[in-house]
Amino acid sequence: MELDTAGGVVTGAMIAAAVEKPTGQAGEHHGTCDDCGAEVTGRFCSNCGQAAHTHRTLLHLGEEILHGVMHFDSRIWRTLPLLLINPGRLTREWVEGKRTRYVSPLGMYLFTVFVMFMALSFAPVSEHEVEAATSAARSGPVSTGTQLYSATNNVVQIENELQSLPEAAATAPRRAELQAKLKVAETELKAADAAMAKSPSAPDLAAIGAGWADQIRAKAKSGELKSNTGDKALDKKLDKKLQNPELALYKLQQTFYKFSFLLIPISIPFVALLFVWKRGFTLYDHGVFVLYSLTFMAILIMVVAGFARYGGPLAPVSAALPFVIPAHMFAQVKGAYRLSVFSALWRTFLLLVFCSVAFTLFLVAIIALGMTG
Repeated sequence: MELDTAGGVVTGAMIAAAVEKPTGQAGEHHGTCDDCGAEVTGRFCSNCGQAAHTHRTLLHLGEEILHGVMHFDSRIWRTLPLLLINPGRLTREWVEGKRTRYVSPLGMYLFTVFVMFMALSFAPVSEHEVEAATSAARSGPVSTGTQLYSATNNVVQIENELQSLPEAAATAPRRAELQAKLKVAETELKAADAAMAKSPSAPDLAAIGAGWADQIRAKAKSGELKSNTGDKALDKKLDKKLQNPELALYKLQQTFYKFSFLLIPISIPFVALLFVWKRGFTLYDHGVFVLYSLTFMAILIMVVAGFARYGGPLAPVSAALPFVIPAHMFAQVKGAYRLSVFSALWRTFLLLVFCSVAFTLFLVAIIALGMTG
């Protein structure tokens, strides 16, 4: 099994395990449990916990779905405020067993990561924004920025289709057709790129990230940018990725999502190091701390990305980040482990260092998995 597929399977399994089943309504008992056959004296089986009366109507299926969603939502609105303003209490209460009122830390983390990647994936830089960024460089009804955007997309689509074609004689005509189209598309891209270079607003477009892929692709094709790891097979794979940087970035994003669970085992040992000489804390406790902390960071990323995407006051938000992250970390570690101010302060400092190390290790793993897959 490929590592990329394995990552998706593990992430999916963790999501399925983290989602609590909707309870619905039990109904009236009728003697024995439909599941285990034990005698039932109430509305639920005392042996396996299943509802005594099982419904088989479409109306009840809708009721179960609605109840499950509402039950999850009600716990969300109790969990989110604590996660944002009193994370230490949230972590401590979950560890101490007060769990029915809150969303589980694993479910919260996976759900937030899923929403984060969905939001980032479905909020790309639009053609309208590219055109607005290059409004001073219009040549006719269509801006040079839009031409560059369209030409780049055209080249990427043709290259992706070429890569997906199997090496077989039956596909030779289609491959030749695509290669001819690719030459035309690359000519159009060069023309659009040249027009963009002459545009007085070209730096504005560069500021939102357009054109980076063309530079990497050009350097890779000319041999200026070339892999040299010592492994010929690996170098060949990396050079192929560099010639299609948009696809490589997409795969890195997908790998980041599929293997986001790796942040958990990478981070837990670092937190455990801070309490290695203190009794009463287990790896489970540190895991709950890590999950809620990572969830907060994912929410923070979504907020910053939202301001960047929709033109909000990004500068003050970015300026607040160096204070928000340590403050949240301090509040969580102090409340979760019932520490004094001094103990929480030095642990917060070390946690910030450990976070940088853990995230670097995670990024190295993601790049290795995404670029060599």
